[in-house]
Amino acid sequence: MSSCLQYCPNVFEGMKAYLNPEGKPLLFRPQLNMARLARSAERVALPPFNTNALLTLIQKLVLLEKRWIPTQPGYSLYIRPTVIGTRATLGVAASDSACLYIIVSPTGPYFRGGTKPVNLLAVGESVRSWPGGTGGHKLGLNYAPGFLPQRIAAKQGYDQVLWLLGEDSKITEVGAMNFFVVVKREDEDLDVITPPLDGTILPGLTRLSSLTLCNAHTEGKLTLPTVPATTKLYTHERTLTISDVASYAAEDKLVEAFGVGTAAIVAPVGKIGFEGKDILLPKYEAGLGPVGKGLWEMITEIQTGRREFEGWSVPCRE
Repeated sequence: MSSCLQYCPNVFEGMKAYLNPEGKPLLFRPQLNMARLARSAERVALPPFNTNALLTLIQKLVLLEKRWIPTQPGYSLYIRPTVIGTRATLGVAASDSACLYIIVSPTGPYFRGGTKPVNLLAVGESVRSWPGGTGGHKLGLNYAPGFLPQRIAAKQGYDQVLWLLGEDSKITEVGAMNFFVVVKREDEDLDVITPPLDGTILPGLTRLSSLTLCNAHTEGKLTLPTVPATTKLYTHERTLTISDVASYAAEDKLVEAFGVGTAAIVAPVGKIGFEGKDILLPKYEAGLGPVGKGLWEMITEIQTGRREFEGWSVPCRE
C-alpha cells in the first residue's frame, strides 16, 4: 500500500503549452514551475529530483505530443507534472521512494462564450490554510478540505469561495486562485493590491507575472492594452481584509477585483457575499475591468509568442 494513498505526500504543478504563430510549442515561465514543484516535494519530505532534467523531459514530451495542442484561440495543452510517495508500508513516516509522472491533455478556455464575472462567498469558519501550514505549496492535500465549503457556496448561488483567515478576516485566496483588487487613488492613478506571501498563500506564477507587468506599465517598459499609458499602477503586497474591500466599495474607490491563475489567467469578480450581504463590484461590458483585461491580453500575447517579454515564453526545442 503506497504511502500516497494514506498520508498524502502528493505534489503537482499546473502548466500549459501554447503554439506560436509559426506553430512551434512554447512553455510559459516553466523554470518557476520546476522550482515550486521542488519546494513542494521538500515540504512533504519526498525524495529530491533534478529540475533541469524534468524540464527537458517535459519539453520532449510536448514535442512528441504536439499534435494535441489545439490551434484555436484560447486553447492549449495542459501539463501536470506529479510526484507521489510510493513507500510500501502503513508506517507513519516520510516516503523514501516516489513516482514522478506527467499528464497532458488539451484544454479550452476557462470561460465558454466570453468572460463572465464569478460571484464569491467569503468563508472564515473553514480555512484553506493557516500559519505554519502548507498553503504556500502545491500539495494535493490542500485541495480536498475546500470541496465541502465550495459545495455549500454553490447551494447559496455563489461560484467560488473567498478564503478568509483570522479574527480580522484577512483575505488569502479565491478558490484556487490568487486575489487582486484595484483601487482608485486621489491622484487618479490606481493601486493594485494583493495579499502578501506569508506562507498561507500559494506563490502563483500568474500572480508574479501580473505584478511584474503592472510595474512594467508604470515604468514605461510596456503599456497594458486597456490601461492608458499615463495611468500609473502602484502594486502593493499587503494584508487585505474583507472590511477593506467593503470600505473601498462603499467609498466608490473599488475599480475591480479578480482572481489570477493558470486555468483562467484572469477571472473577474462580480460580487462577494459576506455575513448575509453582498459587496457589489463595478460591471464591465467585457466582463473584466481595465487592469484585469489588460493583464489578460498581455499575458496571452506573451504565452502565444505574439509578444516577447523578458524571455518568459520558452520554446520546446528538438
